[in-house]
Amino acid sequence: MAPPTILWFRRDLRLADQAALVAAAASGPVIPVYILDDETPRHRAMGGASRWWLHHSLARLDESLRARGSRLILRRGKCEDELAKIAGESGAGAVHCLRHYEPWWRNAERAVAKRLDLICHDGNYLAPPGSVKTGSGGLYKIYTPFWRALRDHMPPPVPVDAPEGLDAPDRWPASDRLDDWKLLPSRPNWATGFEGEWTPGETGAQVRLGAFAEIAARYDEQRNLPAIEGSSRLSPHLHFGEISPAAIWHAVADAGGSVDVFLAEIGWRDYAQTVILQYPDYGGRSAREAFDTALPWRSGKEADADFAAWQQGRTGYPIVDAGMRQLWATGWMHNRVRMIAASFLIKHLLIDWRRGEQWFWDTLVDADYASNAVNWQWVAGSGVDSNMFPRIMAPLTQSEKFDAAAYIRQWVPELADIGEPAIHDPDEFGRRPRSYPPKIIGHREARARALAAYDVMKADDN
Repeated sequence: MAPPTILWFRRDLRLADQAALVAAAASGPVIPVYILDDETPRHRAMGGASRWWLHHSLARLDESLRARGSRLILRRGKCEDELAKIAGESGAGAVHCLRHYEPWWRNAERAVAKRLDLICHDGNYLAPPGSVKTGSGGLYKIYTPFWRALRDHMPPPVPVDAPEGLDAPDRWPASDRLDDWKLLPSRPNWATGFEGEWTPGETGAQVRLGAFAEIAARYDEQRNLPAIEGSSRLSPHLHFGEISPAAIWHAVADAGGSVDVFLAEIGWRDYAQTVILQYPDYGGRSAREAFDTALPWRSGKEADADFAAWQQGRTGYPIVDAGMRQLWATGWMHNRVRMIAASFLIKHLLIDWRRGEQWFWDTLVDADYASNAVNWQWVAGSGVDSNMFPRIMAPLTQSEKFDAAAYIRQWVPELADIGEPAIHDPDEFGRRPRSYPPKIIGHREARARALAAYDVMKADDN
């Protein structure tokens, strides 16, 4: 029998449309492996919400593998060390994986390749990041021309079905027990609200895709309405690789209506990877240096208190508070509300975008390094392609414009008995109940402070 091959899983926890699995299976017995490596990413180790998702996704992946005569081997430690140990224990001759683009995973791939025969494949994006070039052969920095160029590469290849069975090795290497990793919160269990919202795993991703396919043609009309929830909610499944973007594309591309707007959002995910290829530290450093060196971000006790109020959904701005409470309760936030909440932190509270990015990293089940960083820098105005800082969202206006009343009633029960339009701004209408906090700062005051800070940055930059 041929020596076994290691299949190294990371953010690609699926069996369908899995190029590394196809290649590994073609060579003989397969040893599927997941390594919990918190050392390589260091401060970018997964946050609490992601760990909750990971636990359930790994459990489902193991079930799928066992149904095919295989199993998932779990190890904890540095990837290159554990993969080398597994190869020594099993006699494995090569390691197959899907290629990843976060800076720590690129470092890990180089480290593994120095010790083992590592074969990387593509399959987590519509096109391999770095493959979509400008006319001069460089990489795009601006999304719109990137998306036009990416469309020329579409459609992606037709997805490949999961294999019906997998050859097992003569002997299995030792494996950790998933429960021993303690990925799930217990004291307290802050994730009780996650269970009714999410079904991690490949099957859950397919169910979610099927539900979205029925409404994909109305995406642009509904995606901005928090009370309707017209978005796909596929982002955590995509982040953990439980479904490929190619599978999503082929399932909805012919839906008609405004589905092209949704496909452009999938393209934004590819764009974010192109950005971190060029700026690996994009999650911690502004692309426009003046935002780090000259903008007078607020700090100290008062700013910390404001940041805590934002985290807890007690800013006195109902649409912001609803979003932040939804995030804490479910590990997710509606996309339009994410922008409003991020803009509020950056511009109304004048708090460094990186503090918000780190909070989202810990609390989002779809916390993705590239997408999270690109989105925060877009809102801040500090990115290579971003909104202008002086364009300051008016959260109270946004709330009424996008009909967020029912959404607010769901997540801010103190305001459940207030009608429209007062529910969007109970302070203004004299309807604020005592149990709900007053506005942390007035909109006009916040806008003036933000613009003054921007003027300081421009003066210093000149």
